[in-house]
Amino acid sequence: MAVVEKKSDLEAGLLKKDQNDNGGCRITSVVLLSTLVAVCGSFCFGCAMGYSSVAQSGIIEDLGISVAEYSMFGSIMTFGGMLGAIFCGKVADVLGQRGTMWFAQIFCISGWLAIAFARDSLWLDAGRLSIGVGVGLFSYVIPVYIAEIAPKHVRGAFVFASQLTLNCGVSLFFIIGNFIPWRRLALISLIPCSLQVIGLFFIPESPRWLGKCGQEKECNAALQRLRGKDADVSQEASAIKETVEMFEQGPKPRIVDLFQRRYATSLIIGVGLMLLQQLSGCTGITYYASSLFERGGFPSSIGSTVLAMILVPKSFMGLILVEKMGRRPLLMTSAVGTCLFGLLLSISFSLRSLGLLNELTPMLTCIGVLGSVTVYAIGMGGLPWIIMSEIFPMNVKVSAGTLVTLANWSFGWIIAYAFNFLLQWSESGTFLIFSSFCAATVAFVYVLVPETKGRSLEEIQASLADFLL
Repeated sequence: MAVVEKKSDLEAGLLKKDQNDNGGCRITSVVLLSTLVAVCGSFCFGCAMGYSSVAQSGIIEDLGISVAEYSMFGSIMTFGGMLGAIFCGKVADVLGQRGTMWFAQIFCISGWLAIAFARDSLWLDAGRLSIGVGVGLFSYVIPVYIAEIAPKHVRGAFVFASQLTLNCGVSLFFIIGNFIPWRRLALISLIPCSLQVIGLFFIPESPRWLGKCGQEKECNAALQRLRGKDADVSQEASAIKETVEMFEQGPKPRIVDLFQRRYATSLIIGVGLMLLQQLSGCTGITYYASSLFERGGFPSSIGSTVLAMILVPKSFMGLILVEKMGRRPLLMTSAVGTCLFGLLLSISFSLRSLGLLNELTPMLTCIGVLGSVTVYAIGMGGLPWIIMSEIFPMNVKVSAGTLVTLANWSFGWIIAYAFNFLLQWSESGTFLIFSSFCAATVAFVYVLVPETKGRSLEEIQASLADFLL
């Protein structure tokens, strides 16, 4: 009982200190460089997502594989992501965020090489699985790293930059995949991988990870690099130290600790957002955009190019709005838009199956696909990862990050693998189901998800810990 009271006093002190703290607001060149290097991993992820759409016809023709085999190739990356998610928290805890990004690139580089020189579906699947393990590690470590180094007043925008660069990778491959063969496309994917491997030598480790490991001197040095030579980092360093000390007072955290009452709200929010993100169906739409355009009678090359042209500007809009509107309003707006465009796709394919307004089906399909992916990119694509990186306290961040990331990739694998089979069952019914989950997302966010804009990580985590006490 005394330990709980002491923790509450410390949490209250952190809240008070944060409210009076106006330091750490400078955006330095080191923060910008560190963010840029980190999001190279997100760009690799985007290249992998876009690849399965534009390479489909070439791989099927050259290697003579079936649609079912290609569905396995397209979806096995998400299964690899599940494997990466199982170990992501522990790897980041042991190696640090920088070391984990290096480790992830081993899987990505070897995976792209296996695809580029594949002679059968076995090599394709092995390469795609390896890439999945790498991006599974990235999906946890990149938002956490950026959230821990960025000043609090721009933290959301900086973490959202990972979603922006992911969409840049998707857009680039949607465009160049129309005229570059699939083998060369795989080799081109090695460029951002190499850039990150080199760039990681020039950026600091996360100060919070260093503080957690007891490396106080290194923690202060990393903060000084990130905030500028003339900045006073004493208050931020003190807040990190007090947070570490607060959570070291109790027993060593275990996975079962996540299910304590004090973490219930954070866990429900984190896992719930990840499941609803995948159940929106946009993962399947992105993976098989070309196939969807063809099903609706719209030229896939034109549709993919137009999608690529509007995806990045829409992501820039999300980058700007995340700190202006806040997390909650932007997330609900994105969910509403994804729901409406999903309904449009459902109506479009329903009319087509009934033989009504066939001349409008290609245009309605195009609008539905473009609208779903772009509105998703503004909010639902990136905001769950931002919120995940903010809501879990340091003592359970490893196990929580592992569980939340695993939940995301598990449902992502189910959606990616089942997507083509669902379309064969009922195109209109598939998008009606996805739309209903988007509507559920609006209610979930309204009831449970807090606004985290402009608040320090320590303040957010302390307030959520007290929510159910």
